[in-house]
Amino acid sequence: MQPTTPKPAQNRDRRPDHGADPGPARSPAPTQAWQRVLEEIERFPREIRDLPVGTSITPTAMRAELAAYDFREPLPLPRAVDELVHLLRERSVHVTHPRYFGLFNPSVREAGVLGDTLTALFNPQLAAWSHAPAVNEIERLTLARLAGVLGFDPATCAAHFTSGGAEANLTGVLVALADRFPEATEDGLAAVAGRPTFYVSREAHHSFAKIARMTGLGDGGLREVRVGKDLRLDPRALDRAMAADAREGRRPFLVVATAGTTGAGAIDPIEEIATVAAAHGAWLHVDAAWGGAAALSPRLRPALAGIERSDSVTWDAHKWLSVPMGAGMFFCRHPEAPTHAFGTATTYMPDGSRGALDPYASTVQWSRRATGLKVFLSLAELGLDGYRELIEHQAEMGDRLRALLGESGWQVVNDTPLPLVCSTHPALETGRRSQVGALVAEVQRRNRVWVSKVVLNSGRPVVRACITSFRTDEADLDVLVDELDHARETVT
Repeated sequence: MQPTTPKPAQNRDRRPDHGADPGPARSPAPTQAWQRVLEEIERFPREIRDLPVGTSITPTAMRAELAAYDFREPLPLPRAVDELVHLLRERSVHVTHPRYFGLFNPSVREAGVLGDTLTALFNPQLAAWSHAPAVNEIERLTLARLAGVLGFDPATCAAHFTSGGAEANLTGVLVALADRFPEATEDGLAAVAGRPTFYVSREAHHSFAKIARMTGLGDGGLREVRVGKDLRLDPRALDRAMAADAREGRRPFLVVATAGTTGAGAIDPIEEIATVAAAHGAWLHVDAAWGGAAALSPRLRPALAGIERSDSVTWDAHKWLSVPMGAGMFFCRHPEAPTHAFGTATTYMPDGSRGALDPYASTVQWSRRATGLKVFLSLAELGLDGYRELIEHQAEMGDRLRALLGESGWQVVNDTPLPLVCSTHPALETGRRSQVGALVAEVQRRNRVWVSKVVLNSGRPVVRACITSFRTDEADLDVLVDELDHARETVT
């Protein structure tokens, strides 16, 4: 018999249920709690397609529901787990739902869940190699294999896991600064003659705006370069901007190419950008947080041509590799560069191990979760060919969605081989005000699918639908188009 879904937590008696759980000294309660978790790991992926994709609860209502937890009295663990499962099921936008077409949050595979569980259980400390030889070497092996997919030399490149793409991008900027301006490592940016400046496209991820401030470069140290109608960075505009800045005494030191923009999935012309960056003596970083996985597909790999020429790459395993968040990855073609940027030593850390780098001395983080175990298990289970099949399936679903939208009178407005489709309908564009926002709100209200809106070069919002789940099939796409058509008829 399947366990029943627990009722909401509010208005429950918070006194301990002494008949159910006499306290932490006995084992039945944790055993019951674990059984509940294991049941949910089995049930949730099987049942998720029948759940609403989103939730409409307000912050006020959510806080009122949680107010019952005052933490004055202990709560039996099995009951707490039951209530938490209920909250997660009923009060979430289910980003692992096969009809969630939103941000880059994919369905997760069992191997990734198991890897995260073992990480939590053993809680290895990765700051020093000597504390976790197995995990450090598992991560090194996993990253080396993926570095080879990018076209880097696995034997020489530096690579490590990060909390996500934002940290990996920050790492890229910091390593480039240390490499191009070694004087700044000791004396700070004030020691650099001229103003260090780096370049991104107008469609680049906004983590770089934060990074400009975090690094002390400031808003003025970041240049946004125009894009063409295809939403890709224009190499000629980049070349002109870098030359003009150099003439004015600035110090162009870094160019960022994006492989899979968040808004429209555009892939910058990396090969041409690499040539421009080299001509100006600048470091090339490729933000492939989502699109990096395209390197695993022979069909999609040509879109990343030139990525092997980059100095560093961001790639998030928690996007298209379908592992739980967060699992960013940073790859650097120059093995000593990260150590130059982050190298340090202290007497309270264990002595270094010969032949191995201590992660605390070559990365942004100090103590760090064993992020790589879930990626290792997933890669071990599927293999590279298994991942290729998952990625190409989603790319095929992207192509199918474009066809379905066209058959229903929608206009696709972005051009990418990746499964991210931006579209609008002529009926939504009549008059001075677009109805896209109202349409998206209606779709989300019905909770059968989840899409978002985005503003691209035209300055008008369009519907953004990204296929992020390996479980998404043609039937899910039919529901998506039906919901879009229903919402269009409702709002126009």
